[in-house]
Formats: sequence, structure tokens, C-alpha cells
Amino acid sequence: MHKCMRIFSLIESQKWFTFDGRQRLCHPLPSVRVGHMWVQIMFKTSGGRRPKKKTYYRVNELDRVMELQKKPSLILRLKSIIQSQKNQCLLLRDLEKEVGFVQKWNFMGIIEKYPSIFRVTGGNRTPPMVMLAEKADKVALEESEARAQMEPILVKTLRKLLMLSVDCMLPLETIQLIENELGLPSDFEQSLVPKYPQFFSVKDVNGRTFLQLENWDSSLAVTAREERLVHEGVLTSKVQARILKDGNYVGPFAFQLRYPAGFRPNVNYLKEVQKWQKMEFPSPYLNARRFELADPKAQKRVVAVLHEFLSLTMEKRIIRILVDKTKSWFSYSS
Repeated sequence: MHKCMRIFSLIESQKWFTFDGRQRLCHPLPSVRVGHMWVQIMFKTSGGRRPKKKTYYRVNELDRVMELQKKPSLILRLKSIIQSQKNQCLLLRDLEKEVGFVQKWNFMGIIEKYPSIFRVTGGNRTPPMVMLAEKADKVALEESEARAQMEPILVKTLRKLLMLSVDCMLPLETIQLIENELGLPSDFEQSLVPKYPQFFSVKDVNGRTFLQLENWDSSLAVTAREERLVHEGVLTSKVQARILKDGNYVGPFAFQLRYPAGFRPNVNYLKEVQKWQKMEFPSPYLNARRFELADPKAQKRVVAVLHEFLSLTMEKRIIRILVDKTKSWFSYSS
């Protein structure tokens, strides 16, 4: 009788859904916090069966943030286009050549909506053109000064990025994809890299141009996560940390977890989570070729690599398509 009651309680604790006319159990997965991003993790089921498909949940707050970010990106792009012109102004009829026919109308809307940033002149006998307003021009000059002061930080970020890669080298085209997220100037390969030949070199490998790290610096091979734990005293504390009911654990190898709304993990599930939280893993800065992907420690290291990669970005986040395009170079594809 007690055994039947335990089975009934276990069934009641799960969520049922209907698929192809059949009822199936749904097991929500926990998420690992990586910067401002939640990554789903999955534990192995019993041997012989295929792993269940991962379930992804939309985060409405992040969707709104990314939607709000679209307008500033258009403004910054138009500013760069105007500054690249010889006379610091752009003929409106030439806007289509720069951004294409479809995007042209988005930029026209930006110009009309923000007269304090963009000023339109001309008419009658002179063709209309757009330029930066006086206040926006002053801010642009301050931006160039700020970039000069940030140069040591950008050099350090680029060095750590190359150290994080599999062979301490990355294609220039890959770095160009994420240059805005890293805070690098659009012409970093001409304006930044040649200044530091002791750190960087450009090489051609099989017809592709690569940026390679010249010298390894062990003092840089410390993750942002480790620096935070040292600051919080977690690594130096001798007090045994308490594991919370949701599986979160303040330890040297733990990540912050969050479950879908309404999900209550059972005891066995939490035991697996706690085991994963306490599991040691190699440093993200060690070469990934040294580890077998089937090793659970190497699989947990993948989370640490992605965490460190996001910590190098300006806003500690990046869109998923860029993660997919860079995963082969940072070895978080497992």
C-alpha cells in the first residue's frame, strides 16, 4: 500500500502533456546562469534510451531588452557612416548605397525621429544631406578619447579571448563578428593589432587570415568567476556551504541555477544536481584537446568556457546566432 502511494505521488508530481494522441511525462530542465543568459543543462537518463529533447523557454525580459537595443544600433551605425564620409555628411540619395533599399527606410525613420542627433540640410538647388548635430558631434569626439583610454582594457580582452580559443588563434572574420560586443573598434586589425607585435600576429592559414597570440600570460588565465569568488571569500572560506532546496550551492565549482516556474524537483533529481554542482572541472583556459568530451568534468567545463566568453563582452551577453558561429573555436559545442 505504501509503495503504491509513493508511485502515485511521483506520478502526481510530474506534468503530463499530449503528443500524437498519447499522454507523456514532461520533465523540465534546470538552467545555469551564464552572465545574463540562462543555459539549459540535461542529465543522462537510464542507459540504452535516447536522451530527451532539450526544452527551451523564452525570457520576455531579455526579448524586450534586445528589442530596445535595435534603435541604438541603428543610430551608431548611421553615425559611423557619416563620420566615414570625406565631408562628415551623407547625401540622402546615397543612403541606399550604404545600407540597402530595405534598411534605408529604417534609417530614414531614425533621422526623422532624432533631430537632436542628426541634422538634415539642403533643399531647392542643393541635394538634401544628413550630418551629426552639434551636440552629437561633441559626444562623438569624447567617444574617441574614451576609446584611447580603454585601449589597455581592449588589448587585455583580446589576449584573453585568444587564450580561451582552442589553438590561441582565431579567424579575423570571427573576431569581426563580435567586435561590437567586445568593444573593439571596427578597424581593430589596422588601428590596434599592429601596435602590439609582442602580443599579436596576423597569419595566413589555408587561405584564411588568422589573429594569433604571440605570448601566453599565466596571470591572465584567471576567469572572472574565480575573481568574483575570491572577492566574496568563497575560495578562502573554511565554512562548509549549505546546499539550498533548489540545488543552488555557494562553492568553488557551483553555478547559479533557476528552474521553470511551477517546477518542483524531487529528491532524486536534486541529488543529481547537487552532485553536478560539487563536481570539479578543468580551467576554461586549458587546451580543450586535452580532454575527452565524454568526461562529465569536461562537459561541465563547457559551461565555464561559455561563462568566461560572455564575461569578456561589454554587456555580459550575446545573441545566440553569434554563439553558434563561434562555438567551434571556443570548444563549447558539446
